[in-house]
Amino acid sequence: MNLVLQIAWTHVRSRARQTGVAIAGVAVGVGFSVMMAGLMQGSQDDFIRQLVNALPHITVNDERRNPPPQPAEQAYDAAQIHGLTPSVRRKGIKNPLATMAALEAWIPGAVAPSVKVQAILRYATRDVGASITGIDPRREARVSELPNQMRQGTLSSLYTATNAIIVGERLAEKIGARVGSNITVQTSEGTQASAQVVGLFRSGIASVDEGSAYVLVRTGQVLARQTGLVNELRIRVGDPMEAREVASRIERQTDYKSVSWQEAHEDLLSSLVIRNVIMYTIVGAILLVASFGTYNIISTITHEKARDIAILKSLGLNERTVRSIFVVEAQMIGLAGALVGFVLGYLLCIALGSIEIKSPFMDITHLPIAYKSWHYGVAGAVALLSSFAAGYAPARKAARLHPVEIIRGAT
Repeated sequence: MNLVLQIAWTHVRSRARQTGVAIAGVAVGVGFSVMMAGLMQGSQDDFIRQLVNALPHITVNDERRNPPPQPAEQAYDAAQIHGLTPSVRRKGIKNPLATMAALEAWIPGAVAPSVKVQAILRYATRDVGASITGIDPRREARVSELPNQMRQGTLSSLYTATNAIIVGERLAEKIGARVGSNITVQTSEGTQASAQVVGLFRSGIASVDEGSAYVLVRTGQVLARQTGLVNELRIRVGDPMEAREVASRIERQTDYKSVSWQEAHEDLLSSLVIRNVIMYTIVGAILLVASFGTYNIISTITHEKARDIAILKSLGLNERTVRSIFVVEAQMIGLAGALVGFVLGYLLCIALGSIEIKSPFMDITHLPIAYKSWHYGVAGAVALLSSFAAGYAPARKAARLHPVEIIRGAT
């Protein structure tokens, strides 16, 4: 084995230019594949982070996943009844404080009450529909990113005025309002009230910024015309990826509909599957092109060493040993190229991440780049595999020939 390594190292070292070109070819392929994987993975991670932070991880409302059975249906199991008016139920979650205490006993996170009301915001003859959420500012800071999304004012500004309201930036632009403006709120319950804008927020999700507003819980109850109403619980868990399982357990425990952020954004998350296919196809194409380049360079080097193969065989080395020499030589070049490619890919990622983006429609100021170890592992594995194939195939063919035939046909 020492003889194989020594001969392989001599071949690699003796032709520095060819070796350098081969290493550069492998390094470029590995470096650019790492860069593309980091860029696309980083943009996807940033997109998911925006979805997670746009809303609480779990929302529990007073709806039921399945409509409750009516009394007539419970009384007559064998009869099929049509046209009955469903029994009227009081809106809101029953015993909200007790429900919150029960959930806080086991949920790895925080729970906050809220009141959601549909309304029309009117300002300067402009009417826009919006979803108004009554919140407790002290609890809300523990279940959502709303405090960090504030562009003007703070959550505590809701205490500074009667019927204070915080609206999305895009919603404020639609109606032409700004901080200090007095707008009219007309709810679906028939309540009409004047509210003062005390803050603006921006979540980065257009549908939220264009159609959402926040008030105090008691203001939401007044708008809904129901004292003590809590029709939604907002929950944040320690690990966002566990939100779906926690939501299922909450729904089994409370019998109220619990929606995780994954379920709320199911259509967007499904589109990421197609995006992942595109990402892996692009990265795979880069690695495939790089592997062909690696194969061509190393196989050419191996073919040029046909006379060396003849000399080695004439000295008594068998076919297996000759193949091993050139496979080890190819692996040396592939390993060196992969290591240089790792450095090149890392530097390219840093360079891309330092590019500054200035856009009023984007919250990010730099390209999001993901630094994942598996990006380097996959690129390095493909480089070594292509190097192995590039060294093995020509050496196997040449090692089978008789030394006299090689020397006679060599130029």
